[in-house]
Parts: sequence; structure tokens; C-alpha cells
Amino acid sequence: MKTIYSEQHRLRDAKTELHGGQLVTPFERPSRADTIIKAIGQSNLGDILEPETFAMDLVRAVHSDDFIAFLETAWQEWQDAGFTGEAIASSWPARRMQSRLPDFIDGKIGYYALAAETSITEGTWAAALASKDVALTGAKALLQGERGIFSLCRPPGHHAAIDMFGGYCFFNNAAIAAQYLLDQGAKRTAILDIDFHHGNGTQDIFYDRDDVLFCSLHGDPQQAFPYFLGYADEVGSGEGLGYNLNYPMPRDTSFAQWQKSLSAALAKIGAFVPQYLIVSLGVDTFENDPISFFKLTTADYFTTGAMIAELRRPTLFVMEGGYDIDEVGINVVEVLKGFESVK
Repeated sequence: MKTIYSEQHRLRDAKTELHGGQLVTPFERPSRADTIIKAIGQSNLGDILEPETFAMDLVRAVHSDDFIAFLETAWQEWQDAGFTGEAIASSWPARRMQSRLPDFIDGKIGYYALAAETSITEGTWAAALASKDVALTGAKALLQGERGIFSLCRPPGHHAAIDMFGGYCFFNNAAIAAQYLLDQGAKRTAILDIDFHHGNGTQDIFYDRDDVLFCSLHGDPQQAFPYFLGYADEVGSGEGLGYNLNYPMPRDTSFAQWQKSLSAALAKIGAFVPQYLIVSLGVDTFENDPISFFKLTTADYFTTGAMIAELRRPTLFVMEGGYDIDEVGINVVEVLKGFESVK
């Protein structure tokens, strides 16, 4: 299996994250990708390739123009305002407030933020551009006949909504790739999100559509970020009714429990008969992950990859979360090896 990877991810090197009432070193940091690419190289899975560059029209197909313009200029506006730290939202259009876009960056960033943990830094825009190119290069490889591709996207993307960033995400890489495949002639594409956290951004983008089936396995939003989406009764609207499937699970979920949800999601995807499958690959379901609460082990990831492969669909794995820096690489490799084991 080929891997698409860009060194541009290093441009996203935030120094602050709001966690537990403190500003800490971000859990989502460059060493995550370093660990993963090292494990990929040692595994002999296949070639590691640099991404092509794709037009911004492909981003505009899933994100609003004003949101894209905000991300491009936010860091400069923050500096121009005289702020010396990293750009972090501190206020939002909360319940019963006006949802009008402020002119001043301190208000503007809150308008577009879904949470306060994710700062915007000098290299964020460039890294996000490269990350969407990593995803799109993987999607193009599927069109060219590849059975499975791994896009090592960083920053990740599944929390990025039509017009909001947060959860370490700026552009929704999986959604951009899915829309690209549809624009290239696919009639149906499925997205399977196995990150510990609900893919709220992906749900937001496709919620009223029937050409993308979205299935997300995640921590119960009563207990886990992003808290305000991810419930089982969120099943789509309008033409999308029945095409959004959430599988929230409680604290300390074991692989046996989690596997039942995966089997149910895979059965739904199989019945949908998509031409392509995109997997939002998070391994923060791992038992030692510092910001999650499931109990999967390294061996479980091989099984997960093999189960996904049984669908016999051209599959793009798009990297999302996983924050145990020591183990994230091997856990990702186990998923990919499991997929490759099914011929």
C-alpha cells in the first residue's frame, strides 16, 4: 500500500493548547506524523510519495468561501491587532446571541471556532493546504485503480465543518476527498470514521445528502468531545435522512463491544454499495491514549483493517487522531497490514 505524505505538516507546530484549564503542549504535534512515517518506512508496506497540488475549488466544494478566506488571513490579522500569543478563540455566538461576523479578529476567530483548544499559528494555513493535497492525491490514486491508499494527513480534518475549525482540524480532508470522487463521476461514496471522537464536521457537510453515507464510531458525546453532536438519533435530514449513522459508546468500551458497532456500520456500508470508501483513521481508541477512554489494543487494529477490507471497496485511509506518541505509528501500521492481509 502506498502512503502519501508531506513534510509541510511541520509548518503546523502550535505551542499552546487549552486543556484542563491550562495551556499545555498540544497533543496534536509534529512528532505524531514523524512516528507514523517512521513506522510506515520500517514496515515495508509500500512506497512513500509526495502529494500533488490541487486547486482550491475542491476545498470550496465543501467549505464556505468566507471560512476559507478567514483561515488564510487569520494569523496575519491576529498579529496586526498586536496580539503576541497564538490565536485562540475566547468568545462565541452562544445561545440567544446574534450570529453576525465581527470585523475584529478577536471576535472573528470565535465566530469560526467550534472550541477553544485549537490555536491558529503562523504555519497553520500552509500545513492545512498541504494536508488536503495529501488526501486528494490519495483519492486520485483510487481513481487510477489502487485498491488501498494511506493519506498521512496532518493537520487532521474530521472536526472541520462547513464554516468552523476546531479539534485540531481546519480543512475536512476526508470530506474534500469524498466530494472530489463524486465530482469525478462516482455516484456513491461512504465515509467510515473510526476515530475516538465524533466526526462532527463530516456530519455537518453531508447531513442532508444521500450520495455520501457517513458512519461514525465514537465516544458518547455525553462524556466526550465534541459533546454537541454524535448522538444516535442524528440520522440525516431531507434527502440525507438515513444516510448519517452514529454509534456512540460509553467509557471503557472494549474491542468486543466496539467491534459490534464496526460490524453494524460495515453492514450498512455494504448495503449502500459505494464505489469508494474513505476511512477517517483515528487510533485514539487505543487503551493508552491520553485524551480518550476506549480500550482497544494494538492487536485489535489488525483485525479492524481486515474487517474493512472484507467490503472489497477501493479504500482511502485518511489520518485523523491518535495521541499516544510512542504507539501511534505501530497502531496505524497494524490497520493497514490488516487491510492488506485480505486479498
